[in-house]
Amino acid sequence: MPTTKPKTRARPRKPPTPKPAVWNLRLYVAGQTPKSLRAFANLKVLCEEHLKGRYQLEVIDLMENPQLARGDQIVAVPTLVRKLPEPVRKIIGDLSNSQRALVGLDLRKVD
Repeated sequence: MPTTKPKTRARPRKPPTPKPAVWNLRLYVAGQTPKSLRAFANLKVLCEEHLKGRYQLEVIDLMENPQLARGDQIVAVPTLVRKLPEPVRKIIGDLSNSQRALVGLDLRKVD
């Protein structure tokens, strides 16, 4: 007489909870100009509204470190570079058009 094991029900597995992606952003500016200050202020507002606690922001002043422009191929300032999540994206300007900035960062789709 063959022995059979009692059937046990497999527990449904919960999918792993994805960790929120950390956004790595670099804002290239040229000194403390009004346009550079506006870009920084506008970016902080966007990040706090849409990426709260999930972003790292590095501000690079090309007046102090002009050689750093070469690495991200910066040709105008202010320029925002999204390093992560990939792909790399660049937005030139003071980010005053928040809808355009959100689309450029891929945080909102084009309507």
